[in-house]
Amino acid sequence: MKFMCRIGLLLVLVTLASILSMDEVMAQCPMCKMTAESNLNDGGSGGKGLNAGILFILSLPYVLVGSIGYLWWKNQQEVTEYE
Repeated sequence: MKFMCRIGLLLVLVTLASILSMDEVMAQCPMCKMTAESNLNDGGSGGKGLNAGILFILSLPYVLVGSIGYLWWKNQQEVTEYE
């Protein structure tokens, strides 16, 4: 049970840190958009790389949640086998 409390506390702290740093992230969006648009208009491929990077960054939370869910499920199976 202590493990689940620690995981819950960690998730709350990560969520709070994400919310508190949101202004800095949103401030960068117009700059990235302008850079990508001007690069694509000039015939460059930097915008495509930027989009690929964004998709890569967006995949990280799904991988983390999936990993935590899998580990929790695996742990629950081991607990039920011992009972």
